[in-house]
Amino acid sequence: MKTKTDARKLDGATQAHLRKLVVEAVRGGMTQTGAASTYGVSLRAVSKWMKLSREGGARALKPGKRGRRPGGGRLNAQQAARIRGLIVSRMPDQLAMPFYLWTRECVSSLIKREYGVTLSPTTAGRYLKTWGMSAQKPVRRAYERNDAAITRWLNEDYPKLVKEAKQEKATIHWGDEMGLRSDHVSGKSFAPMGQTPVVRATGKRFGCNMISAITNRGALAFMVFEGKFNNAVFIEFLKRMLRQATRKIYLIVDGHPVHRSVAIRRFVEENAERLRLIRLPGYCPELNPDELLNQDVKTNAMGKSRPTSKAEMIDSVRRHLHRRQKQPHVIRNLFQEKHVRYAA
Repeated sequence: MKTKTDARKLDGATQAHLRKLVVEAVRGGMTQTGAASTYGVSLRAVSKWMKLSREGGARALKPGKRGRRPGGGRLNAQQAARIRGLIVSRMPDQLAMPFYLWTRECVSSLIKREYGVTLSPTTAGRYLKTWGMSAQKPVRRAYERNDAAITRWLNEDYPKLVKEAKQEKATIHWGDEMGLRSDHVSGKSFAPMGQTPVVRATGKRFGCNMISAITNRGALAFMVFEGKFNNAVFIEFLKRMLRQATRKIYLIVDGHPVHRSVAIRRFVEENAERLRLIRLPGYCPELNPDELLNQDVKTNAMGKSRPTSKAEMIDSVRRHLHRRQKQPHVIRNLFQEKHVRYAA
């Protein structure tokens, strides 16, 4: 069986002679397919050589300068390390790049700008793979985040809080609030390829709200309510927690305006012997384990049923949370997620 010739392994003069023979054969009446088979080259190469001959004549078939094109090449180890460092530590807009996300095209542009080395997106992709990177869906983070405050919380404030809670024999709770809507859809459903599944639900929109607090020991307190989350609702929830608590409560919450209100501050001061309210740094919900309980409710209480009324929705959420109260191991497992493992 005749094998194809790898022209890349031939010297320049032999390459040029082969191109000339193939072009003359086709001009003499041989088909391009026949020429490719006769001379053991690819049909694509024959087509390319014929095009060169038509556009540039015999000169276009002569051997050219071999090697990388001017401006092409590879990054050395130092350059590669710097580019990787920029990708890991910054986003494109922080480097004045006209991109929002790190794509292969963006990486190629960055390398071209920094070192004048031209790389195809494919080659940039190979570099990214070598650097241990993969394409991933990014997590949204607010510009208003104070990274220094978050680092201080993880390395100083929270460890200190744990020691203080231990000294006071207090229990650390993580709290959060969430709104639920009847038109929320979560999860995936199998369907024929190319046919998006349709979920039938009531056309009426209604909702409810919930507030909850969990501990890394698996305890869960919650309250499902209608209407807006305000001072009165939060105070009622705190009163319920205090009635059930046997130890002092350290409750960690976000910076919601209700948590910072004068009424709440006064209530906490009046119950200082049994209650302490601590606020997380701003714009870092991923550090609150209770956010994972919210997702659990959306996925497993709302995502697996279609309530037809507000009363049915509230009942479904309450039943799910009552079930979770009897499953402390599920609550404890929430603290194993990488962003909140520090609180386990």
